[in-house]
Amino acid sequence: MEKVLVTGASGFIASHCINELLNAGYAVKGSLRNMRREDEVRKSLKKDSENHKLEFYKLDLLDDEGWDKAAFDCDYLLHIASPFTIEEPKKESFLIKPALEGTLRALNAAKNSSKVKKVVLTSSMAAIAYGHDKQLCKPEDWTDTTKDVGAYVKSKTIAEKAAWKFIHSENEPSFSMTTIHPGMVFGPLLSEDTDGASAELLSKMINGKFPALPDAYFTVVDVRDVAKLHVESLRNKKSDNKRIITTSPQGINIMEISNILRKNGYKKAPQNFIPTKMINSLAPFNKEMKSMAAMVNRGSYGADITETISIFNWEPISLEKTLIDMCNSLKQISIK
Repeated sequence: MEKVLVTGASGFIASHCINELLNAGYAVKGSLRNMRREDEVRKSLKKDSENHKLEFYKLDLLDDEGWDKAAFDCDYLLHIASPFTIEEPKKESFLIKPALEGTLRALNAAKNSSKVKKVVLTSSMAAIAYGHDKQLCKPEDWTDTTKDVGAYVKSKTIAEKAAWKFIHSENEPSFSMTTIHPGMVFGPLLSEDTDGASAELLSKMINGKFPALPDAYFTVVDVRDVAKLHVESLRNKKSDNKRIITTSPQGINIMEISNILRKNGYKKAPQNFIPTKMINSLAPFNKEMKSMAAMVNRGSYGADITETISIFNWEPISLEKTLIDMCNSLKQISIK
């Protein structure tokens, strides 16, 4: 039985990846910064209720301790852990430092293990689509971090660039790498943790907490598709040393999401836009408005997913199904 180390095991994407790995017959080591979350993660997994194939290790993105020990007997490594906040932090290093250092710790642990064959790194469309105005973003495109793109976007770009530099600086790397690039990730929650950006956004939309929405576009993807492509990348040689775009081919306006919600009975979902002039005028003084302005001003863009479809024969889950399944899981959490 092959074993996979999954970092950031309590996260939205990671919990789905672990579920997918257990279903596919892998043994899993999950890393947690706070070991008190172990029970929560175990309860969230449908497969193997006793979780005989699942163990946990305490790892911190900013601390060397435990990384080599966690990776030494693993065949693969999914590095998913990375800090995220919607609003701009006071210092961009708050996001950049753990993203960069955690990525390098994961890669060094894979290198020091004589067993790891492949690392799959969770990057983002954030590392591809910003700081320029390309209308169709391709796997070879990079975000320009010299522009004012925001700390999170910068953190994902810097961390991924460092990862590829690490791979290319090895004469004969002992493992291959694939980076996965989701857009905004929606879909059902496995745990009761609703702190993630998309869960918070959807929850506020269906509960009428937003009187209006920014006129913003983003590409979207179902978390189950993201997990599936992470796991399929482990053994799919065609994905070796490639950047895999995992998102919708067209940008979706946030109002389109609101309209789908209203159509499905969530009548409190907003119907009006916040004037873009207001967002831009408040951006210099308000951290949340600053990141909102960056998204609004980027406008709509598309993503070239032809290679992803060709390598994985990928058929994305529809946006409507994704949103309804996520709303149903949010409703179940609020009932408990």
